[in-house]
Amino acid sequence: MEKGMKHIASCSFGKDSLATVLLALEHGEPLDEVVYCEVMFDEYTSGEVPEHRDFILDCAIPFLERNGIRVVKLLSPMTYIQSFYRVLKRGANIGKLNSWPLCGHCCIQRDCKLPPIKAYKRAQGRDTVQYIGISADEDERLARLDGVRKVSLLAKYGKTEADAAEICKAAGLLSPVYRFAKRNGCFFCPNASMSELRHLRTYHRDLWDRLLECQKAPNKATELFNRNYRIDELDERLRAECAQLSLFDESLSSAA
Repeated sequence: MEKGMKHIASCSFGKDSLATVLLALEHGEPLDEVVYCEVMFDEYTSGEVPEHRDFILDCAIPFLERNGIRVVKLLSPMTYIQSFYRVLKRGANIGKLNSWPLCGHCCIQRDCKLPPIKAYKRAQGRDTVQYIGISADEDERLARLDGVRKVSLLAKYGKTEADAAEICKAAGLLSPVYRFAKRNGCFFCPNASMSELRHLRTYHRDLWDRLLECQKAPNKATELFNRNYRIDELDERLRAECAQLSLFDESLSSAA
């Protein structure tokens, strides 16, 4: 690494990005600060799954600060709700609400998360090296890094995604989100698995109901929450699943 460069780790506090920071500590890699950008659902509500946000604030950040690592927290200038209700001014859906982010083309990543990160990097006034949490077994994503200004320490030390999870677990820093999800993401992510959606509906009904409220908005560019379903269709599917489980439990109790 070049002397005089500022070294920043972009961290979502998922296993890959946090394992990257832990590797930097273990191997004495230069690291000036960790940068975390929190995407907001609205002005007052985080877009993080609540268990993950509690882990970040109560566990991960205090650990890093105890180990002498400065943590910079950025907030998205645009919230999910602002993006959802934004009226499109160009394209095939001109005049309609932007509405749900599309799988594989997430406007939330583009409009909410990346701008504050890019603005922060520009404000540094000098060249930076950015550590990015991409594991050694993600060849396609690794190919996008230049290895100079954007670097993967996981790849440098030959650590896979499974290794990243073990590194975090050994340090007591594996987010509880992995108990019901394979990856961490916003609670409104269109790529969320059924287990993630089930968890949200069961344990954070207030957030689930906010998504159902969004579904009622007219004149949306798309009605689909993910590739296949509206959020109200997912709600009905999960409600039926819950009812079926309740009937099954009742039948077991009667048999006993």
